[in-house]
Amino acid sequence: MPYASATAFWTLAPGQGALREEPMPTPGPAEVAIRTLFSGISRGTESLVFEGRVPESEWQRMRAPFQQGDFPGPVKYGYVSVGIVVAGESSLLGREVFSLFPHQDRYVVPIDAVTPLPEGLPAARAVLAANMETAINGVWDAAPGVGDRVTVIGAGVVGTLVAWLCAAIPGTRVCLVDVSPGRAELAEALGIDFCLAEQAPADNDLVVHASGNPDGLRSSLTLAGDEARVIEMSWYGDQDVSLPLGEAFHSRRLRLVGSQVGRLPVERTPRWNHRRRLALALDLLREPCLDMLISGESDFQELPALMPRLAAASGDVLCHRIRYPTHS
Repeated sequence: MPYASATAFWTLAPGQGALREEPMPTPGPAEVAIRTLFSGISRGTESLVFEGRVPESEWQRMRAPFQQGDFPGPVKYGYVSVGIVVAGESSLLGREVFSLFPHQDRYVVPIDAVTPLPEGLPAARAVLAANMETAINGVWDAAPGVGDRVTVIGAGVVGTLVAWLCAAIPGTRVCLVDVSPGRAELAEALGIDFCLAEQAPADNDLVVHASGNPDGLRSSLTLAGDEARVIEMSWYGDQDVSLPLGEAFHSRRLRLVGSQVGRLPVERTPRWNHRRRLALALDLLREPCLDMLISGESDFQELPALMPRLAAASGDVLCHRIRYPTHS
């Protein structure tokens, strides 16, 4: 094994992170060693983790596959890692792979915990895989149909991907809504109609909320047509959210559905599993226009100083990519 140690990012306490060195094990017969090329910060969830805002009721359900430590911390958390196999299974040596591993420069995982990148997908774009999985699951939960009028509130990474997927269905009229005028350029690059919140179309067959702001969810209820579905994809951590369910919610027979990537929709489970869904996500990411969803890149060594800024950042941040040394 060429490496004796690895360096990982840990959240030590709310709002405080550091790089820690730890032993690097030798891969066993059914394991591979990875040298990380890029990782991605899933800003919404990772900000809540970094700020210590995961409610105690969710401490077990929120665990990442290779998390170390426990909430609220110290904890090594993350699930977007793209690297190259440097030891282990010979058929994978030299292959670029995706893994649900935290921010760490090298690591050892079981063979079935890595997914080779498909031909035509650059490693730098593959950091969007977890967001694409979330968007796929959300579209499955939303079940848009041919010709549906669909409004997606929140032009972050997940919301934009949901709108992009829905717009590929023949006959749909999809509008991506955000409070930031700057998101219009992103929507145009992906071929999606865009409007500001005050101009959002009403009487939709389907509304998907992904802004992370309770005001966006309240707006979703007003934009849904009679008997329509509202799919809630935001997660608020320990924040309370109030909704106007005493107005026309019942008389209009609206349906509010929660969507979460950790579980596949029940009708998919006979044929789909998480590995098949991830393979689909990686395949869909071969479209070059999706590079627009990566709003910045930083060196791994900058991560302790970077995370507080990202957690406090406005909606200008989309996916922030972490770059690792090429000869670590």
